[in-house]
Amino acid sequence: ALMEPLAPPAPGTPGGLPVEPAPAEEGAIDPDSAQGAAQVVQGYYGLLEEKRFSDAQDLWNDKSAIGAQDDAHFAARFRGFSEIHANIGSPAEIEGAAGSSFVTVPVQVYGRLKANGKPWYRLRQVVLRRVDAVPGASEADRRWHIESIGAYVAPPADESDNATQTAQLISATDGLARKH
Repeated sequence: ALMEPLAPPAPGTPGGLPVEPAPAEEGAIDPDSAQGAAQVVQGYYGLLEEKRFSDAQDLWNDKSAIGAQDDAHFAARFRGFSEIHANIGSPAEIEGAAGSSFVTVPVQVYGRLKANGKPWYRLRQVVLRRVDAVPGASEADRRWHIESIGAYVAPPADESDNATQTAQLISATDGLARKH
């Protein structure tokens, strides 16, 4: 049987990523920058695409509920998909609070449901955190880690208040898996 092609919505259309104001700069990317955080998000979804779930989970803050899950439970979040892909949008400006930096990255996640082969599309946002160079912070603490993934929330028009969604839903099958 011929499957419906995967065709995620275009930027600026419903379900599509926000329209990019300007192309991203070419060249080396500072890993501590917002673009460095976006690269972590790109790596995360690349690992999911390759079904390397344990490696993908390692990009989460290991103190978070999802980062602390056992590998089997984390992998179960994605068992309803035969394919997982993502388009990564431009990160927001870095914000700071209490010795940490945060950045939000929009993501268009799409794939194919294993049960029926139908395409699946969602617009999400990933919130990443890194500890600033404060006394006692390890090198691992100072790298970007995923704090949460939730439904995409468009920034306010004046962009003076960049609230973040902290829901922990990271898969279409979240809430459907039975807990043992």
